Amino acid sequence: MTTNTSLTDELMGQLQGTPMQGLAQQLGIDSAQAEQAVGVALPMLFGALGQNASQPQGASDLLGALQRDHSSASGAMDLGGLLGGLGGLLGGAGGGAGGGLGSILGSVLGGNGAGANAAQADGGSILGHIFGGNQDQAQAQLGQATGLGGNSGQLLAMLAPLVMSFLANRVHSQGMGAGELGNALGQENSQIQAQGGPAGGILGSLLDQNGDGKLDVGDLFKLGGSLLGGRR
Repeated sequence: MTTNTSLTDELMGQLQGTPMQGLAQQLGIDSAQAEQAVGVALPMLFGALGQNASQPQGASDLLGALQRDHSSASGAMDLGGLLGGLGGLLGGAGGGAGGGLGSILGSVLGGNGAGANAAQADGGSILGHIFGGNQDQAQAQLGQATGLGGNSGQLLAMLAPLVMSFLANRVHSQGMGAGELGNALGQENSQIQAQGGPAGGILGSLLDQNGDGKLDVGDLFKLGGSLLGGRR
């Protein structure tokens, strides 16, 4: 990886091939549609996390959640295990992770693997921390931008633990503190919004809380309640 590779691009690269096919199968769409939708959803998640971590307390809360709930040391499945499990949905070599995305997500999120509904509820809980009161708006705009419709929430719930596990691995491998994590996500957020496109447009509308077309101090106060903190 070069230093110019964005977090979004790096994780997108790891999803290519059988993991992407596994996501497509779960959503009932083809791989090309899945790749297009993931290409919008991933930067939405990274960008929203970047906004949440833009203040020291938000970055500290996020770091604590990653270390506690999403690192391999905490007993959660690491990113490689999750990606292998997604490929295993198609009968590939990663099929030993529990036979289905529900149990895979349950393992990643520290749940008991009781089934897809429980696992997706955990993924939805992560989304609630990431997007706060804007979760429904984020899902609706993603569904409209990608043609996924109501499946947009399912996609975000599947990707959320991937993103958190990816960041937990990054924190562990690079020995990152809260400040470094906040800076990395802040740069990602800025890059996503500068690039525009569907993800940048959705992020901009979500962050403009008072509807005046710009992010200001009033918006930041309203965003405070969305900071990821405490257990899921």
